[in-house]
Amino acid sequence: MTKPIPIDECIRTNLAAYFKELGQNPANNIWDMVMSSVEKAMLETVMQQAEGNQSKASEMLGITRNTLRKKLLSHHLI
Repeated sequence: MTKPIPIDECIRTNLAAYFKELGQNPANNIWDMVMSSVEKAMLETVMQQAEGNQSKASEMLGITRNTLRKKLLSHHLI
């Protein structure tokens, strides 16, 4: 079985591509863009793995079900 690429390496690679694509254009709000994108992708993936079960997903994430629900609402996932 092939060892998966570490997540931090994926992020570095994609950020490098983002900056290359920007060229001389200024970069703005990178923190918000990355954090929101990562959080949303993580929530979508974990909810799929948990088959839509919020209790199971919150346990997988190590957060309360209430916190998970707020995050799902903020990303328009429910």
